[in-house]
Amino acid sequence: MTFHTLDELIAEGVRGRYVLVRSDLNVPLDGSTVTDDGRIKASLPVLTKLTDAGARVLVTAHLGRPKGAPEEKYSLKPAVARLAELASFPVTLADDTVGESATAAAAALSDGAALVLENVRFDARETSKDDAERGAFADELVALTGGNGAFVDDAFGAVHRKHASVYDVATRLPSYQGDLVRTEVEVLRKLTTDTQRPYVVVLGGSKVSDKLAVIENLIGKADTILVGGGMLFTFLAAAGHKVAGSLLEEDQIPVVQDYLKRAADAGTTFVIPTDVVVAGKFAADAEHETVQADAIEESRFGTSGIGLDIGPDSAAAFAAKIAEAKTVFWNGPMGVFEFPAFAGGTRAVAEALTKTGAFTVVGGGDSAAAVRTLGFADDQFGHISTGGGASLEYLEGKDLPGLSVLDR
Repeated sequence: MTFHTLDELIAEGVRGRYVLVRSDLNVPLDGSTVTDDGRIKASLPVLTKLTDAGARVLVTAHLGRPKGAPEEKYSLKPAVARLAELASFPVTLADDTVGESATAAAAALSDGAALVLENVRFDARETSKDDAERGAFADELVALTGGNGAFVDDAFGAVHRKHASVYDVATRLPSYQGDLVRTEVEVLRKLTTDTQRPYVVVLGGSKVSDKLAVIENLIGKADTILVGGGMLFTFLAAAGHKVAGSLLEEDQIPVVQDYLKRAADAGTTFVIPTDVVVAGKFAADAEHETVQADAIEESRFGTSGIGLDIGPDSAAAFAAKIAEAKTVFWNGPMGVFEFPAFAGGTRAVAEALTKTGAFTVVGGGDSAAAVRTLGFADDQFGHISTGGGASLEYLEGKDLPGLSVLDR
């Protein structure tokens, strides 16, 4: 794929023009407080470039999963307040997306300023499966740009969605790839073509089913896949071990068994934890102990024990594999990192990534939140993706509508 770039757009001249930018402001909140502003900070460079060049910037974004109607808890207000704190240009928020407030605020927008439209998912047409419905919403968004607008997609976390603000507006305006999207694609290409080896992938998170397609696509491509998080218990069950009350997707056991066999034939090694931190309940203050991974039900909690982290031996083994790597991709925490007692495995992986000489990619979502929660800085890693599901779908080899529509 080849794309028109943001630099091309700026070279054409944007002063006084409206530029519609799809940004990613889908940040975690605690009430009205942004708990991880990584995506907001990542969106700033493109917005700054455009406002510095005199553009009138209209920003579309979503937050959460509202059901096609306004919900206060999904308002972009907290995200936009944080954006305004960080920005060197004026930032305002419309009360709606394409209604009276947005129309009036867009008409009054000055050169070098940005107007964020309220959550695009407050309009059911944004995510509609009906092309005409999405198209009608896109037409209303485009109308805000007047007769000489342009579109910049800088929300990599949404490029796997065929949504109006991602896909349909790009069919209606001259369209350009934002710098954040360009960087994400360049990074992910390094994980799929001409990858420096050994190539180690660390997969965690709660469910195997969330990672099935990416695991299948990595077999034969990755040299080693390290398995942690809640998904490890389905792997243990596939190897014939009992997992007590730990998270288990029984219906995926045959799939995992097939993956293990195919990986052995394809030269990919799965590394499954040899020890696990088991707790008596899912709670920050739960009593816990470390046991061998094949003896979870022999912990003092018996069949009610819940595995909440990989054990220290496994963490050390994972760190050793990472140290030997030339390329590392990590997606998903190793345990319930939000509880300090069960953050050891995730911390060990993060520390190993900061110490290795490999090209390291932290695959967005919970992994990005984890490294920041545990006190690591973004610049300690090769790249922290904003992409989450989009990153995984890219690695699965899927077509990403928000990218393909930009292909010139």
